[in-house]
Amino acid sequence: MQTAKLSPSMMCADPFALRETLEEFGRGGVEYLHVDVMDGVFVPNFTLGTDYCRHLKSHSPIPLDLHLMIDAPERKLDWFPFGAGDIVSIHVESTRHLQKALAAVRERGALPFAALNPATPLCFLEPVLEDLAGVLVMTVNPGFAGQKMIPASLGKIAAVRQMLDDSGRKDAEIEVDGNVSLENARKMRQAGANIFVAGTAGLFRKDRTLAGGIEALREATK
Repeated sequence: MQTAKLSPSMMCADPFALRETLEEFGRGGVEYLHVDVMDGVFVPNFTLGTDYCRHLKSHSPIPLDLHLMIDAPERKLDWFPFGAGDIVSIHVESTRHLQKALAAVRERGALPFAALNPATPLCFLEPVLEDLAGVLVMTVNPGFAGQKMIPASLGKIAAVRQMLDDSGRKDAEIEVDGNVSLENARKMRQAGANIFVAGTAGLFRKDRTLAGGIEALREATK
């Protein structure tokens, strides 16, 4: 199995303690900073934008994990600061030009991921398998934090892993986003995921410090 990695959801972080949060992530060896970009069109919410991404990029050495929940992302990639080592996830439902968008991400040295909503079938991945560094499997319907995991998601994670392996893409990673609690993280790991978006269910909790949350998620996803 590929090495497990953590990608804390910055949408869930306290904006008034951002410096301390980033320092804690650095001490904990966090691999990515997950940034949910929502435009109020592709999903019914409006969240972190381009300025926020630029501030993160300039204040932390941790690579960005940009989750673009926006319409026609291929027209807007130049708005975002990303490069070598960063992940950029493009929703297959958001564009008629998926391959073009993924290729543009790779041209800038970043890692192109295709994101799938819960009800989107895997066949949408087939034409772009060679263009992918990974797949982001949504385990909730995108738009809001705090939702419960859709049970069928575990089977979908396993099916994506099988598709990638059968296509000679054992190098491609699987990221999961949505209700990544300790219990669910274990199940997601067993199904084949290796990048875990950590939000309110597993990391940003009142009953656990950030350091404690990182340690617990590391243990759950070994």
